[in-house]
Amino acid sequence: MADQPLLNTYGRLPIVFEHGRGMWLYDTEGQRYLDTFTGIAVCGLGHSHPVVSKAICQQAERLTHCSNLFHCKLQNELAQRLCDRTGMDGVFFANSGAEVNETAIKLARQYGHQRGIQSPAIIVMENAFHGRTLATLTATGNRKVQAGFEPLVSGFVRAPFNDIEAVEAIARSNPNVVAVLVEPIQGEGGLEIASDDYMKGLRRICDEQQWLLMMDEVQTGNGRTGTYLCSEQYGIEPDVVTTAKGFANGYPIGACMARGAAADVFKPGSHGSTFGGNPLGCAAALAVLDTLDQENLVARARELGERLLSRFNEHLWGADYIRDIRGRGLMIGIELNAPCPELVLLAKMQGLLLNITREQVIRLLPPLTMTDEEADYLADQIIRIIKLYAADDRDRPRN
Repeated sequence: MADQPLLNTYGRLPIVFEHGRGMWLYDTEGQRYLDTFTGIAVCGLGHSHPVVSKAICQQAERLTHCSNLFHCKLQNELAQRLCDRTGMDGVFFANSGAEVNETAIKLARQYGHQRGIQSPAIIVMENAFHGRTLATLTATGNRKVQAGFEPLVSGFVRAPFNDIEAVEAIARSNPNVVAVLVEPIQGEGGLEIASDDYMKGLRRICDEQQWLLMMDEVQTGNGRTGTYLCSEQYGIEPDVVTTAKGFANGYPIGACMARGAAADVFKPGSHGSTFGGNPLGCAAALAVLDTLDQENLVARARELGERLLSRFNEHLWGADYIRDIRGRGLMIGIELNAPCPELVLLAKMQGLLLNITREQVIRLLPPLTMTDEEADYLADQIIRIIKLYAADDRDRPRN
């Protein structure tokens, strides 16, 4: 029998948060913590943003849910806003990144069947992360999170990230491929950034092979990397784009967008979601879009990212414990030379919440609403805690 009512699925830190404001979280003991990753890129406008909170409260008094058997004014408005902004032709709303990636996978398979391919396959990348449903777990390139959930779903072909020659080799040898699913920046994969040549190469191959280029922008979208979608920075247009996380600043909603032939694949009954695109979620997402525009936060993310990277490079670059510092906008990775799990607890003791990915990469995903002074403070605290950890690590006895 479990010793608590929750299933044991998370290795939680011993903190209970009561409320948040901006880049700060406050626990039940009154302790304040600087949140450097905002719920893993979810609260892009910071915690408890007043415009989003007001939109949710006002909509909750009107209508929280309406079946997708009927039209929803806010859902149509949100879909149109997204299409106008991204150049896509149609949108399906779900509740999470995993669900919209699942939608993209289903869309690609149906696209393949409509082309007469009986066993359609999707190229996915090593070290990718696309979710924890069975299909998205299979698409994920991390054996550690897949272990114990076999048999996994068939129909995926794995390729190294940032290796266009590997994709070209698959194109020559596998006639069942119908799509490529890729993150422009691998978040869980250690903040690895796709090169311009790689992304343009994927677009070229997809055009030549009549494949769908599907971009997982669950984490990189919504202004996080300095453009509304990270794919804009490569000068290419994907056929399918997914996003969630920062889409509604904490309210669970995600979008799978498609254009051209991909937008015509689904028919009534092909896919669905009970809660997807409900009025409450759409109101929250519209409030986020309004705030991004009115406060020019997408460009602001680019400016803040450059400010942070400059400060990190000035104070950390060249140290023997730093392997790399990289990022786009407010999606930044500081890679240490060795695994650093103890850094999370050390930071907590200093009132700092850190996220480590790939065992040795500090993943920073602060809010787009930071002031210059807050950005400098965040950078100074990160620099201080890394240097403190590095000094402690040197003094630690070796086996």
